[in-house]
Amino acid sequence: MKDTFISNDILYIGADDKKIDLFESQYVVPNGISYNSYLIKDEKITIMDTIDKRKTNEWLENLEKALNGEKPYYLVISHMEPDHAYNILEVAKRYPEMKLIGSEKTFTFLPQFFEIPNLEERKVVVKEADEINIGKHTLKFFMAPMVHWPEVMVSYETSEKVLFSADGFGKFGSLDADEDWTCEARRYYFNIVRKIWSFCTNAVEKNCRFRYKNDMSTSWTNFKRKFKFVYRKI
Repeated sequence: MKDTFISNDILYIGADDKKIDLFESQYVVPNGISYNSYLIKDEKITIMDTIDKRKTNEWLENLEKALNGEKPYYLVISHMEPDHAYNILEVAKRYPEMKLIGSEKTFTFLPQFFEIPNLEERKVVVKEADEINIGKHTLKFFMAPMVHWPEVMVSYETSEKVLFSADGFGKFGSLDADEDWTCEARRYYFNIVRKIWSFCTNAVEKNCRFRYKNDMSTSWTNFKRKFKFVYRKI
């Protein structure tokens, strides 16, 4: 895994998968992919997504190292596809006091995948523009249905201006791949995002309406330039 620095308080705990041949069993990925997950260190330590079963052990090691003996207070579930969600049950069992944050549809889906101990007592259902303060950081949640499952939401951390965007943005390739970044981002867009572009556009426009326009890159807030790939902290 590439040593990926985001900020002093937001730590990358994901993993590269360089042995996978096909992403979603159909897209050739010669330089692999990355499964992205993050930990926000604060008064209420928060995990942002888990990762795929192919890298469970590495993810758990990264999580333990980042926690450094502490325990997570929240797990944010942005999306229920296995590359985001496979380890929800494992981490929920390891930390039985940890609360789970998700959309209403997330908690409709969740019991169909996992039997989470004491789920009713642990779940925190968020709606459009709800905020949860975890200390110095505040997470604001925006529903992003069909990007690209109906339960999806994105999370915006307001103090550091970081968007955790689920499947809305991304690229093929492991994080340490020596490749043309723009080419693989375009290929991801054409194969994954293009078919759900209207839903992505709605999600970005919604973010702008909540006065975060200046925190998004121009390529996503000026739709005449929407086909360029320029990000800030994503």
